[in-house]
Amino acid sequence: MSTPTTDPHAAEPPAPRGPLVVTADPLLAEQLARLCAAAGAEPHLFHGEPPPRRIWEAAPLVLVGDDQAQLCSGLARRPGVLLLGLDLDDGEIWVRAVQLGAEHVLFLPDAQSWLLDRIADATEGVGPAALTVAVLGGRGGAGASTLACALAVTGARAGHRTMLIDADPLGGGLDVLLGGEQAGGLRWPDLAGSRGRVSGAELAKALPELHRLSALSWDRSDTLAIPPEAMQSVLAAARRRGGLVVLDVPRHLDPAAAQALEQADTGLLVVPAELRAVAAADRVAAMARMRLTDLRAVVRVPGPAGLTGREIARGLRLRLAGELLPEPGITVDAERGSPPGIRGRGPLARFCDGFLTEAMPPVPVA
Repeated sequence: MSTPTTDPHAAEPPAPRGPLVVTADPLLAEQLARLCAAAGAEPHLFHGEPPPRRIWEAAPLVLVGDDQAQLCSGLARRPGVLLLGLDLDDGEIWVRAVQLGAEHVLFLPDAQSWLLDRIADATEGVGPAALTVAVLGGRGGAGASTLACALAVTGARAGHRTMLIDADPLGGGLDVLLGGEQAGGLRWPDLAGSRGRVSGAELAKALPELHRLSALSWDRSDTLAIPPEAMQSVLAAARRRGGLVVLDVPRHLDPAAAQALEQADTGLLVVPAELRAVAAADRVAAMARMRLTDLRAVVRVPGPAGLTGREIARGLRLRLAGELLPEPGITVDAERGSPPGIRGRGPLARFCDGFLTEAMPPVPVA
């Protein structure tokens, strides 16, 4: 736990990246240090004098022990101030909380789980959750994995923080489609034991980085399933990072894939413009709508019967997200390790650019 300098001539310490802890109580300081360590945060400890204004205002979270509440009551009001009580029978703590401008009064160890989540949120800089798009095929070979990869590659190229998650254990591995099957990093079998809260930042660091995106795929082992609890924890961490999360979801849902679909904001159902494909897609759509409100059709045209994308989407009772024309060379590109969407041009890139431009805010220019 870092502590402030006491040299009056020293430069003002930099703004803390972790929580600001204000307490002289050694037991409370030790408890908060353990919680910060569990959340991957480096706390900044002050006691005996009010923290400098810059430190107080810039800290992502402020944890004030009740022993220092009056000392800090004259500081500027700010969000994210929590008052840690030392005596459950002290009714006056609520008065001091008002004077301090605290959002909550907490007592440890009762509030330990809640506080751990709050520290982790502040450390990760939680903002808006990531736009999470699930892509699934209306029939086998519809091109869902191709579209999922292209969306992720397009999002990363546009500057969005992007994670591509392979929820299909029988799909051959999206790392192969990205040309990164030899890249170092964790795969699903390494994360099968994940439970509870996972750090989004640490997850991204541990995954292979391919084409400026983080990719979670399967390895070449015999592991064919993961527990739904692991999918829930990993996907929740990915969403907390913000930006874009793309899921490649199989048509036949195992419990983990069903969990992935339930956490998605939007689903894209890829349907070739063929009568049998439409019939199969109707059953997939019925299943997906049970877990996802916003499901849209992406229709691959042309088809032998001359059906349009609008007609097919209407028959499936879905909103039409767009049509995809054939893209020459895409199969050869994949065999050479060039993923879909990497060219930045062609029908696939145009669809992805248009979809993400409509669905996501532009990335601010630095």
